[in-house]
Amino acid sequence: MSDYLLERKVAIFKALSHPIRLAIAERLQEGERCVCDIAQWFPCDRTTISKHLAVLRNAGIIADRKEGLNVYYSLVLACLGRLSTCLDGAIRQDALENLRRLDDLDEG
Repeated sequence: MSDYLLERKVAIFKALSHPIRLAIAERLQEGERCVCDIAQWFPCDRTTISKHLAVLRNAGIIADRKEGLNVYYSLVLACLGRLSTCLDGAIRQDALENLRRLDDLDEG
């Protein structure tokens, strides 16, 4: 793997490593949204949301477009949905295995 590819992957994972940024990216899988809508999803001020959006945009995860006074964001990293689904499945499977181990301990 080239150094460039590795650095880009690291930048993407870093950008997604914050819970709010990950949630924004996952919610944008549903479609383009205005920053005013995105800001309502979280209990932080709009400036903080704008900073999170800038991190995601700079990492190439989302794109923005202006329409009049509004700014709209959309997901451009299309594979994020598949990655998120894969992770959800792995996390659920791990949780089920842990529950089974606990049940085995209770029975033993």
